[in-house]
Amino acid sequence: MEERTRAYLRGRFGDHYRRTEPSLPPGADEREWGYIPWTAGPGTTMVRHSSLLDLGDLGDFLYRERPRHVYFSAGRYADPGASTMDDKEWQRSDLVFDLDADHLPGVDPDVDSYAEMLATCKAELLDLLDLLERDFGFEDATIVFSGGRGYHVHVRDDGVQHLDRDQRREVVDYVRAADLEFDSLVETETVAGIGLKNPTEKRTLPTDGGWGRRVHDHLVSFVDELLALDEATAMERLQEFDGIGSGKAEGALTAARNNRREIDAGNVDVHPAFYQLAKILAADVFEDQTAAVDEPVTTDTHRLIRLPGSLHGGSALRVTRIERDEVDEFDPLVDAVPETFVGHDVTVELREPATVELLDETFTLSAGNVSVPEYVANFLMARGRAEKGKE
Repeated sequence: MEERTRAYLRGRFGDHYRRTEPSLPPGADEREWGYIPWTAGPGTTMVRHSSLLDLGDLGDFLYRERPRHVYFSAGRYADPGASTMDDKEWQRSDLVFDLDADHLPGVDPDVDSYAEMLATCKAELLDLLDLLERDFGFEDATIVFSGGRGYHVHVRDDGVQHLDRDQRREVVDYVRAADLEFDSLVETETVAGIGLKNPTEKRTLPTDGGWGRRVHDHLVSFVDELLALDEATAMERLQEFDGIGSGKAEGALTAARNNRREIDAGNVDVHPAFYQLAKILAADVFEDQTAAVDEPVTTDTHRLIRLPGSLHGGSALRVTRIERDEVDEFDPLVDAVPETFVGHDVTVELREPATVELLDETFTLSAGNVSVPEYVANFLMARGRAEKGKE
């Protein structure tokens, strides 16, 4: 990034901070604060180990310093401005989840557009929220668009504040269904022949919560779908699964028809083929309902995370807090565009042709000097795809 580009963005970031008031996290004066300035060179320099007392009024600091990135810690400390982590004296930490589109299964940054990557990441966010709310019962969660490639969720329920790294890793493993197998969910009960060499056993999925309930819900839903079909279509549907031929399909279908009450109660042992079907459907649940969160972020009790309301120096978009009932409708390429950058055009020198989707418009641009709305220009410059042109 050339100096004139860096100076322009720094100035316009300052204009944004002059017009907006940052939102402080709970216990702001107990947290460490850090920022990255607009320094020259290919690398970045993090200025950290500051307390809010060191920075002074946050709004004044942001306007004065005009940083490229702004962070606060998930952890709270007795002395957040101390120069070492030990001297800070950790007290507790939020449980933070990070979803980054670049790290999601099925996303190819070289093929998918920025808009497509963010759409995939939002679907992953909805899966994460469902897990946190339904399975853990968390109630105090702040949802944030990171301003870059994904989303953050800050959980601040009292029950998570003192979890250590290993306990936080267990939460991550649950959310990602790490190493989870269908057989480990099934509970086995001896129903006849106790004490005999070959007793009769019944295998049941728990239906009261967790991954057992999720698999059971999906299984029951599939049975509903199956029983609504005529026999020929139902047989074809079952044989779409690997390892289920006509014989197993007939056995699974008959078991589904004749044992509905048992199936609703969680019994997956109504027929060997039905058990195999349940196992196949469980794999789909593990794939579709997990959330590929970044483990190091969640397990790190000292993590610095982006400040909602600040600007992301790699996109010039706003790090945006989202109310829970607004997540479905939230569009980061519209709702995170700073109003400060809307209303006039700027000339940039574009390194190569580019397509940008922002504020419900698609801009298809040729290489060279182009005049575009400033929010497009700042996005391109922040991402290193353009330099500030001469007006």
